[in-house]
Amino acid sequence: MKLKKLSLSSACQVFKCLSEDARVRILHLLYKKKQLCISDLCQILDFTQTKTSRHLIYLKNAGLVSSKKINQWAYYYIREELIDFIETLLSYMERDATLLKDIDLYQTMYSNRELAAFHLENPTTSFHSK
Repeated sequence: MKLKKLSLSSACQVFKCLSEDARVRILHLLYKKKQLCISDLCQILDFTQTKTSRHLIYLKNAGLVSSKKINQWAYYYIREELIDFIETLLSYMERDATLLKDIDLYQTMYSNRELAAFHLENPTTSFHSK
């Protein structure tokens, strides 16, 4: 399903949401990696759990992200109908140094098995076997 139209008030809420660099960084990571939990985002972005949760709630209230519970973690993802819209917006920032650094850090932490995302995608590994 694609986003077909956006009301003025919804558009304003989305643009207000995008006015904070932390939320753009979170959206970029979610767009690139499909879904992440709060603990992964905290580690990658070097944010506190409180700050990360606050930004995710803002994104959720704006209708940009949703979450699903898997085991004890809530995984956040961009709503399917907004993927194309977010992709278009983020395409203008594809060479931004901060966003690229976030992705590099994700890759390093993922390869070191430090992220919950690694264990979700590789269920035969234990969270305690690093």
